[in-house]
Amino acid sequence: MTDENQNSDALFTEEETGYASDLHGMFTVNHDAPLAARMRPKTLEEFLGQSQIIGEHSLLRTAIVKDKIFSCIFWGPPGCGKSTLAFIIANTSKANFECLGAVTSGTPELRKVIDRAREMRRKMKRKTILFVDEIHRWNKAQQDALLPHVEDGTIALIGATTENPYFEVNSPLISRSRIFKFESLTEDEVKTIILRALQDTERGLGSLNVTLDDAALEHLLNISNGDARNALNALEAAALSTPPDEGGVRRISLPVIEEAAQQRALKYDKKSDEHYDTISAFIKSVRGSDPDAALYWLAKMLLAGEDPKFIARRLCILASEDIGNADPMGIVVANSAAQIVMFIGMPEAQLTLAQATTYLATAPKSNASYLGISNAQKAIKEQGPAPVPMHLRNAPYPGLTQFGIGVGYLYPHDFPGHWTDQEYLPPDVNGTPFYRPSHEGREARIAERMEELKKRRKNYNEGS
Repeated sequence: MTDENQNSDALFTEEETGYASDLHGMFTVNHDAPLAARMRPKTLEEFLGQSQIIGEHSLLRTAIVKDKIFSCIFWGPPGCGKSTLAFIIANTSKANFECLGAVTSGTPELRKVIDRAREMRRKMKRKTILFVDEIHRWNKAQQDALLPHVEDGTIALIGATTENPYFEVNSPLISRSRIFKFESLTEDEVKTIILRALQDTERGLGSLNVTLDDAALEHLLNISNGDARNALNALEAAALSTPPDEGGVRRISLPVIEEAAQQRALKYDKKSDEHYDTISAFIKSVRGSDPDAALYWLAKMLLAGEDPKFIARRLCILASEDIGNADPMGIVVANSAAQIVMFIGMPEAQLTLAQATTYLATAPKSNASYLGISNAQKAIKEQGPAPVPMHLRNAPYPGLTQFGIGVGYLYPHDFPGHWTDQEYLPPDVNGTPFYRPSHEGREARIAERMEELKKRRKNYNEGS
């Protein structure tokens, strides 16, 4: 950067950007920078992924191309391009560009940026874009310090966060910014980035003559979990630790990638039988009340890069199918786990999944609700759907009673114990009771109440 635009606390150092010149000028590759930094795209044309927010004719792309950037917050997982897009904006915009890392900077550094921004606007009529990485790490007072300067146009804010900004960023700041949700890169996008790095002789590993075995590439894609930085870091470590063979080729095999990434390849393909066999073993272990086995299969899926949302969805299904009213908290725990998985993501979400798994595995079991709906559906399929009895039909208008609609309905709360004998099923429905509560956990109390009501119904009928 130029002297008047230089910020000693800037996020984009030469090593981090991979380039050894000012962000607004021509770039010289910094070969001492990590591969992930050197391969960082410089233009929108090089940028991969996030087509939902940066695609052709999108609002954000148009703003970048026309140099009309507005305050916005980039929200998404690590390695998906949030900082890279900010770097591209810095490279393409004529505005003064300032960078702060929320981990290492605070209000004093922000004041210096604001002072420079005011000078830029007063002397040169030049606007300032401020990029704040990990903005969620600033406390309320620090975030509030941004507000008046965003509001009066002194700065256009670009905040980057891996956390949900609606929870972690102050509401007034949210209301003055556009939120852009970044997604993890797809395997195809990460693969493209890896192949670019292997072929690029200026910024990448092309001059080292590196080849990557199919198994090694597959493992690299698996462990990256949509994080391009992770993939490139492992690739660079593997390339630099692999000596060239007699032909001068550095051949990276699966064991080399495993060592470089410090993660063994698991026999697990999300599209193969192994995927379905493992989730089957997991569910059956929870159903069978074996928390150790359930945790083992959970660990295998997580280490292999299984989608945690998929696991959470299966736990929600199991909570109703295999636990039900034996422990009604089971579905609450499973649903809460699913929400938390979407809220915080991996790797922290594995703790939530482990807690939900052990709770459900050790909970009392009942499939009575599952059998109940199956039995009711079977009765309808075999006997056909019966009409709703007249006394149970909705009668929103008084005039409908002349047709017998709603006539004879007994309001249970008008009777002792909030119950009275009354038919709720159509006549001649066979196969009841559909719901047969077990004697496990809380469902045992449900079974007792149903038995009590059955006796009361019998006595009522005998008395009449």
